[in-house]
Amino acid sequence: MSVSPEKISAVVLVGGFGTRIQHLLAEIPKPMAPVCGKPFLEWVVRYLAAQKIRRVILSTCHLAETIERHFQPQSVAGVKISCVAEAKPLGTAGGFLNAIRGADEKPQAWLVLNGDSLAPAPLENFFQTLDDGKIEGALLGLRVTDASRFGTIAQNTDGELAGFNEKKSGAGIISAGVYLFRASAIGKFPQKLPLSFETDVFPALAARKVRLKVCVTDVPFLDIGTPETLPMAAKFIQVNRNIFNAF
Repeated sequence: MSVSPEKISAVVLVGGFGTRIQHLLAEIPKPMAPVCGKPFLEWVVRYLAAQKIRRVILSTCHLAETIERHFQPQSVAGVKISCVAEAKPLGTAGGFLNAIRGADEKPQAWLVLNGDSLAPAPLENFFQTLDDGKIEGALLGLRVTDASRFGTIAQNTDGELAGFNEKKSGAGIISAGVYLFRASAIGKFPQKLPLSFETDVFPALAARKVRLKVCVTDVPFLDIGTPETLPMAAKFIQVNRNIFNAF
C-alpha cells in the first residue's frame, strides 16, 4: 500500500546540549542558531513542508522553552507544529518515543530527523520504499568521498540495512540521520531508557530480522554541530534555497 507524505508525521530531534558550539550561541539551543534571518531549525521545518509533510513534532529538552516560544505561533505556513519536552535526556530514540507517545494522530509512518543537520534530498522515493509491504522502515544514506568522521552503513544484496561499520578513511555511505518507520517497526524497539537509534534500536531490529531499506543519495549535507561547520550554514541555505517553500 502506498504511503503518501500527507499520511506521514515527522519528529525532529532537538533535545541535545550542543556542547561543542554552545560558547558561540549565548543562551539559545544549537538548532536555534540564526541562519539567514531564521533559526536553523525553521529551515529544517521548511524543508519538510516542501516535502509535503504537514505535521511536525519537535522533541525538545535543553532550553525547550526557547524553541517553543518561536514555534508556538504558526511560523511555517501549512505545517502543524507541536513541541514535546523530555523531563530528562532520553537518548535519540527515547526522545522520539516520548514525542509520539503523547501525539493525538496515528500516521501510517513516522519520519525522524535531527534538528541540527540537513540533507535536502527529495523524499518521494524514500517514502515509496514502504510500497513494499515487507519493508518496515528506511534510512537515508549519503554517498561521501571521506567517511572518516562518521562510520559507514553496511547493506545486504537487497540494499537493506545489515549494520554499521567503524569509522575509517575513504569513500563510503554514511547515515544522514533521517529514518522512516512503520508502527510495526516501532513496536519492536528495545524497552529501555535512555535509548539510542544507532547503538540500541538498529542492532535490535537487525537481530529480529526487521527489513529496513537504505536509500542512497548524493545531496549535500551539513551538520552545524562544530565550530568549523556552523559558519558554513548561511552559504548552505543560500545555495540550496530552491528546496524550501520560501526564502
